[in-house]
Amino acid sequence: MEAVFGLGIGLVVVLLVVAVLLFSGLRTSVFFTVKTQENVIVERFGKFKKVARPGLNTKAPFIETTTRPISLRVQQLGVDIESKTKDNVFVNVPVAVQYVVNEDSVVDAYYRLANPEEQIRSYVFDTVRSALSSLTLDSAFESKDDIAHNVEQRLSQSMAAYGFRIVNTLVTDISPDARVRDSMNSINAAQRDRVAAQSLAEADKIKRVTQAEADAEAMRLHGEGVAAQRKAIADGIAEQYERLREVGISESAEQLLMMTQYFDTMQEVSRSGRSNVLFMPSNPGGLGDMAAEVRNSLFSAQANEQGTANAQLDQRAAAEQESRRQRREAEHKAEQDRRLAEERSRRAAANAAQSGQGVAQRAADLAARAQQWAQNQGGQQQGGQGGVPQPPPHQP
Repeated sequence: MEAVFGLGIGLVVVLLVVAVLLFSGLRTSVFFTVKTQENVIVERFGKFKKVARPGLNTKAPFIETTTRPISLRVQQLGVDIESKTKDNVFVNVPVAVQYVVNEDSVVDAYYRLANPEEQIRSYVFDTVRSALSSLTLDSAFESKDDIAHNVEQRLSQSMAAYGFRIVNTLVTDISPDARVRDSMNSINAAQRDRVAAQSLAEADKIKRVTQAEADAEAMRLHGEGVAAQRKAIADGIAEQYERLREVGISESAEQLLMMTQYFDTMQEVSRSGRSNVLFMPSNPGGLGDMAAEVRNSLFSAQANEQGTANAQLDQRAAAEQESRRQRREAEHKAEQDRRLAEERSRRAAANAAQSGQGVAQRAADLAARAQQWAQNQGGQQQGGQGGVPQPPPHQP
């Protein structure tokens, strides 16, 4: 009985040891599992052996070990960069880099880079600072997408050799100092206030111009109405005067018309005036004096109009006389210029002719000297005289 019990205990111990050896996850285990979207590298005595894919995998106990899991998911790295723009403004630029390890390049991603996040961070720092150093603050806000594209392009080219693929690069914000932001807001507020003031001024200008045009149109219509009224009154007076002359009242027609207008005016004043008392001349001679004054006023107006017309005629005559004087002066000056030009042309022609004669005379003299020299040379040859011949004549 004790032997059977001891055999059972030994069997249990053996099973436990086997289970520990198979599934314990230690260096002594044979089986191990890998999760989805992860890879595990198996090393034998520190040397790369294989890449374990998701699922159940095996390894040799004691001699083979596994590394930490390598994630194949898209990961994001946040980088905060402080840099200076072209116009000497320090800004904080947070950049988000989304990257993933290529499934075919797990070995390069694990062995070739000791710290891939620091490598990515260095590239981002260098690219963003190089881009911001050539941009002003305003252009940096406008070129945020271009900066992100440059970072993504450089990272993709650099990290592809290490098994990393850059999915996307985002410049989430460009944040200057609080005082700079307040200054920019103040500038924008001032610009908007200026635009608002200009709009209000334009509106007030339009309103004033429209009111002035309306007033001018009203005054024009009022003047036309007054002119039409006066014309109608004058036509009525003339018609009444002609009718009075037709019925034989010709000598006292003006007094009669003046009296009629006088009484009509008094009636209108009493009807529409605001005063309760109206002083009027009590003697009949007052009407004659009033008629005389009106007649004198009409004669004075006619004389003023005649004087104005005569002054205008005098001004027009003076202007025409001045125009004729200026035209005569212009013609006289043109004639003098023409004579001066002809005199200069004659002088130039005379100088040219004289110069041509001088050239011709010099040419004739030279020809004569050459002919004389040729004759002298012929005579010397015939006489057999020696010596050095004289040189031919040269042009002066």
